[in-house]
Amino acid sequence: MLDLLVFVLAGTLAAATPLIFAAMGELVVEKSGVLNLSIEGMMATGAATGFVMAKVSGSAIVGFASAALASALLSLVFALLTVGFLANQVAAGLAVGILGLGVSVLIGKNYEGTTISPIEKIDLGALSELPLLGKVIFAQDPMVYVSIASVIAITYLLKRTKLGLIIRAVGESPDAANSIGYPVVLVRTCAIMFGGAMAGIGGAHLTLSYTPLWAEGLVAGRGWIVVALVVFGTWQAPRIAIGAYLFGAVSLIELFVQGQGFAIPSQLMSAMPYIITIVVLAIISRNPRVVRLNHPASLGIPYLRNE
Repeated sequence: MLDLLVFVLAGTLAAATPLIFAAMGELVVEKSGVLNLSIEGMMATGAATGFVMAKVSGSAIVGFASAALASALLSLVFALLTVGFLANQVAAGLAVGILGLGVSVLIGKNYEGTTISPIEKIDLGALSELPLLGKVIFAQDPMVYVSIASVIAITYLLKRTKLGLIIRAVGESPDAANSIGYPVVLVRTCAIMFGGAMAGIGGAHLTLSYTPLWAEGLVAGRGWIVVALVVFGTWQAPRIAIGAYLFGAVSLIELFVQGQGFAIPSQLMSAMPYIITIVVLAIISRNPRVVRLNHPASLGIPYLRNE
């Protein structure tokens, strides 16, 4: 029983890591007033780019950096459409997401089905040998800890810094922000590129650590879960992280149930992590006051500068 608990808890941290990276990036994007629905494609692009570059260079650091750059460049296309040409954000997001999926297939075409050595887990000596906590908390790969740090950093950024205030001001009222000298277009473009880079890192974690191989469709809808996490987490980083860990836990339980041979349709089990995560987050976010307090007022509304 203890081994099962360790498996679920340790696996939960690993499974949630790609979601947390992408969701923290999407949170910043939406706080700036832009709705980005292309996360699936950006994660796929990052997953393919990170895998190929790590495979070629032999360095996971190169893989993550390349994934962040590739997805940031893809997000620049989305920024050009929505911030530059004021295209509908929903339509542009869907289009760029499909583009990203196609780009990922092109990049990974010659590496389909190949594997790579996963990122080595950090060895903290005696701490890693502690009962339960050792294998759950102190025996993870470095990016798991970076993802946790990103939740703390984004929370601090948005609530305690001038930059966070500017991002929130642009998301609440771009006209008012522009009137006091904040460059709305630049802020939104930078936020979108940051979100793309974070999505790319999340995708790269899938192929460099969680499932160290490249295969088309590997992202498997996680980009859409990220969008749901941000909305149902009421634009609060800690709640979003809890939702990501919930998804990771249910994913691991699904694998365990399938491994035990229970007579449950595999299609239903595969869908359960998505269904349960959305239902629970919907219940958590039922407080309309919290939703109104945190919802960016200009989310999804194109900004046309008034001269």
